[in-house]
Amino acid sequence: MQLIERDRPPRSVWALEQAGLHPLLAQLYAARGVSDPLSMDVSLAHLLPPDGLKGIGAAAVLLADAMAADQHLCIVADYDCDGATACAVALRGLRMLGAHQVSYIVPDRVVDGYGLTAAIAQRVKASGADVLITVDNGIASVEGVATAKALGLQVVVTDHHLPAAELPQADAIVNPNQPGCSFASKSLAGVGVMFYVLLALRAELRARGLFTADTAGAPLAQPKLDSLLPLVALGTVADVVKLDANNRRLVAQGLARVRKGHMPVGMTALFVAAGRQSAQCTSQDFGFALGPRINAAGRLSDMTLGIECLSTDDTARATELATQLDRINRERRDIEGDMREQALTLAQDMFDPEEEPPSALCVFDPDFHEGVVGIVASKLKDLHHRPTFVFAPSQANGKSHELKGSGRSIPGFHLRDALDLVVKRHPGVLLRFGGHAMAAGCTLDEEHLAIFEEALQQVAQEWLDAATLQRRLDTDGPLLPEYCRHDVANTLAREVWGQGFAAPTFSEEVEVLGQRLVGEKHLALKLRHQGQLVDGIWFGRVDPLPSLAHLAFRLEADEWQGKQRVRFVVEAMAD
Repeated sequence: MQLIERDRPPRSVWALEQAGLHPLLAQLYAARGVSDPLSMDVSLAHLLPPDGLKGIGAAAVLLADAMAADQHLCIVADYDCDGATACAVALRGLRMLGAHQVSYIVPDRVVDGYGLTAAIAQRVKASGADVLITVDNGIASVEGVATAKALGLQVVVTDHHLPAAELPQADAIVNPNQPGCSFASKSLAGVGVMFYVLLALRAELRARGLFTADTAGAPLAQPKLDSLLPLVALGTVADVVKLDANNRRLVAQGLARVRKGHMPVGMTALFVAAGRQSAQCTSQDFGFALGPRINAAGRLSDMTLGIECLSTDDTARATELATQLDRINRERRDIEGDMREQALTLAQDMFDPEEEPPSALCVFDPDFHEGVVGIVASKLKDLHHRPTFVFAPSQANGKSHELKGSGRSIPGFHLRDALDLVVKRHPGVLLRFGGHAMAAGCTLDEEHLAIFEEALQQVAQEWLDAATLQRRLDTDGPLLPEYCRHDVANTLAREVWGQGFAAPTFSEEVEVLGQRLVGEKHLALKLRHQGQLVDGIWFGRVDPLPSLAHLAFRLEADEWQGKQRVRFVVEAMAD
């Protein structure tokens, strides 16, 4: 493990301090490439304008016309947290803007697979819908869109995934990653794209005079779509998209509303079920408490549970659903734990302990559950620092010969591009594939697993060099003793951190005064940091530390026996 201290350009630090930023935050933001104080302004006034998204004008006109004709709009969602929040945002937003007939369909992970398929298009038509709207999917659904169009449906695709060579022939496509789109933020989550479509639709309705007066001539209040921002923030963080300046604004605005208690009752119920305090909500709560509970529904059950929880206004029903989602998440953790141990064993059997792991890992067991292969792949990737795919048998009727795979990657290895190259070199091996640079999925026949594994290994050997395979962690260097305080830890926690804008991780040599195992798998520490005694915890670590250790750690506010304190949450140790 190499601990690399981030560079902090002095001019950027000075500019941010002059703008009134806390000195420590100025250093941290400068180290993450922020030089303009304006980019730290999280007000909605600085959101990128909707008209920068290609196709958004056509989508707004189509939806406004459909609403004027009182047509039935049907949303086709995805079965992860981004898809669930995007669907809830669409349901709530369209109804706020005056749509009277809005429904949704969410594919079943096992029965339907991912995205808008021909069968899903037929179900939408059978529901009586006139307009089909995809959220967090659709950019690769060429056949599904063609079927929907042949059935007489109008189709609006809203997505953020990378497109293939052929785009679907939808009436409107809104995706910042489609060819020809100049929108500056390519990292919008699916929920963010849908939120932008609603902003454009509201502008279109305003231009048509819908908010000028009611039938009696009284002025109408324009719907306030900012009430949807807690859902936008949740989906954005849970989908682990890069938190560029625009996404940070969306998340910051959502967090601010959650902390004031302004959120859907389903989110309130999820905070209670997770044992978290919404008034002190951080982006970590979205990523590690609420997000997993929503995702669990799509992994093991039916994502309609998650969508209904986020879209209902019935407090009792929200509480019931949140409790159910919490139970499903506990079941997911049990399944994941068993699979993780088995996967670790299978991976370790691929190479001798004294050897380096292969350039890519591919693991399969017939007892694996397809709903949690992505989580297990992420754990293996973190442990071995290699691109990793984990496969499980399809649970769909008549598809037991097919394997569903989920992959996670490391910096420097674009996973979707790697799958694309595998397809070009070995046509017919992959039945379906898609995803992003760091996460992707695919389906193949079990008889082709060995070919896929060999092909992925070949691509990894070609693309990955020794420097890329070296495990490294970017850190913010030493923590000054005057910042080792409870209030500073709270200040840091309330900022927006996440993918592409990492939470502060400090690194320096500390003296290890004491260490003991807690819960059989965590290392509790007594440390001396620059003359001060500090408690520490290293989750998932059982091996003892030397008396002097160069550690990477996060600063965390803690409370013990009624007393406020700080502790170091250790992330790594330099070799």
